[in-house]
Amino acid sequence: MKAATVVQIKKELQHRNPEELLELCLRLSKFKKENKELLTYLLFEADNEEGYVQTVKLEVDALFSEINTNSYFYIKKSVRKILRNLKKYIRYSGNKETEVELLLYFCQKLKDFRPSIERNTTLTNLYERQLTYLQKKIALLHEDLQYDYGLLLEELKGI
Repeated sequence: MKAATVVQIKKELQHRNPEELLELCLRLSKFKKENKELLTYLLFEADNEEGYVQTVKLEVDALFSEINTNSYFYIKKSVRKILRNLKKYIRYSGNKETEVELLLYFCQKLKDFRPSIERNTTLTNLYERQLTYLQKKIALLHEDLQYDYGLLLEELKGI
């Protein structure tokens, strides 16, 4: 089965009544955890972006505290998992400020992590890639935010 385009889906949804839309949303939420998480964000978290950011930061803190530090192999796997989850939460929001704030927080946690990521090339490269990505994203924000986030970014670059 070939999936319909977003335009086709939008046109079809416009012809449905509210009860049918409700049933479709509930059925969609049963299939994938990500669908349910996105609906949760849209229904409960979207109107309070600051609270959402704080919730995600708490989850990042918890995940960093659970990292197995016995070898860099486990550290790399865990850090990649944290970043993957963070990117998923950023996609739910779609807000550029939220993206920058959460990625800055991730980089700060990674920089402060012990054992130091400087001893591992892969982790250092991941950190550098995120800083480069952040630099590009910060340039797209409002001037005041560019300045504030730019200061934080410069602080992170001084490993």
